[in-house]
Amino acid sequence: MPWDEAAAPALMSGSSGVSLPRQSAEPASRGAEVAQYAWRGAWVVVARGAYDMDSVTPLADALETAARTHPKVILDASGVTFADSTFLNLLILTHRTVTLRVVDPSPQVRRLCEITGVDGLLELRATVDDAAAS
Repeated sequence: MPWDEAAAPALMSGSSGVSLPRQSAEPASRGAEVAQYAWRGAWVVVARGAYDMDSVTPLADALETAARTHPKVILDASGVTFADSTFLNLLILTHRTVTLRVVDPSPQVRRLCEITGVDGLLELRATVDDAAAS
């Protein structure tokens, strides 16, 4: 199933199936920022700041585009200061559509992955170079 068919309904709709309004592509007030670049055959998405349902859209858009155009996507999560279930759901959905490596997750992201058991599903790496090589 294509990324947009799999992820968009889950991220952009409530439990009733009604579409929620898309959030602005501008950085959220809590400083969520996304940068991207190519590295050794992979596409790297760098996430900085806090990610929840109000601020995840720019990251979701970046991962969606990367998943459509690159066989391997690397998420540098070292600068994520807050992440909730919306962020975690985005990582799981991305993992289902493309080879995803999560690099140097911040303590908050690492803890979220540990307490939910997702650390056994996602491939965590120490560096972007290690993620690109594996």
